[in-house]
Amino acid sequence: MMTPRKVKIVEVAPRDGLQNEKEFVPTETKIALVDRLAHAGIENVESTSFVSPKWVPQMSDAAAVLAGIERRPGTIYSVLTPNMRGFEGALEARADEIVIFGAASEAFSQKNINCSIAESIARFEPVAKATKDAGLRLRGSISCALGCPYQGKVAIDAVVDVVERMKALGCDEIDIADTIGVGTPARTREVMAAASKAFPRERLSGHFHDTYGQAIGNIYAALLEGIEIYHASVAGLGGCPYAKGATGNVATEDVVYMLNGLGIETGVDLDQLVEIGDWISRAIGKPSASRAGRALIAKKNAGVAACV
Repeated sequence: MMTPRKVKIVEVAPRDGLQNEKEFVPTETKIALVDRLAHAGIENVESTSFVSPKWVPQMSDAAAVLAGIERRPGTIYSVLTPNMRGFEGALEARADEIVIFGAASEAFSQKNINCSIAESIARFEPVAKATKDAGLRLRGSISCALGCPYQGKVAIDAVVDVVERMKALGCDEIDIADTIGVGTPARTREVMAAASKAFPRERLSGHFHDTYGQAIGNIYAALLEGIEIYHASVAGLGGCPYAKGATGNVATEDVVYMLNGLGIETGVDLDQLVEIGDWISRAIGKPSASRAGRALIAKKNAGVAACV
């Protein structure tokens, strides 16, 4: 199969990247991050989540973030909503896309949201219906599709089962997520090929964490299966608090650098992206996890560096 000529990047740093930061990131910084990413050409920005401030205090300013952003025409501003209360907040704040989430692993589902996979899907039925009734986009995210920290290997049939359940809810896109980053390119191709038989290939997306350094390889493997949508986090921000040992999402700079090298169009300005990664890393006091970002910033600051 030919690789796609164009790929959509879903930027998850404002939500997935920042949600577990211990120090509260100022609302103004979050707004600036969303705006800068959209200005760099990101067409889908996962901006915040409408969840309980008790469980995710970092996202307590969700309404203020959406009220403060400069909405660019054609940009999709997504939010995570686990229940109807969250949906109502998202609707009032004028979100463009509602994101619901389940897992392909029964063990992870129990540990993460304290219910079975079937129960989690049932909980999302009213949210899904309300989303479609409101004319909004609905996206479903499937955690632990390539492995689970509690049960280990996850059967491909289990992934396909959740894809079919998400499809029945009316999802416009479905994310296949390697939550703990244990996936390898061969397994990624198998999972994506199977998922593509249950849901339109062009509306599937890959969400890869880089725990074992496999994220870029997994994205390339998914490209070979014709997958056209990928999630990434500028500067490699984020991780999963429920997945022991899980490091951050794959860095957007690294993904775009690779796609540029393959001649695949993204519409994203890599230079701007690198600047954003450097800026947000400084803002939250963490080094960037993006290899391409660090290299390009160093090159810019020092001219062409000598190689040994």
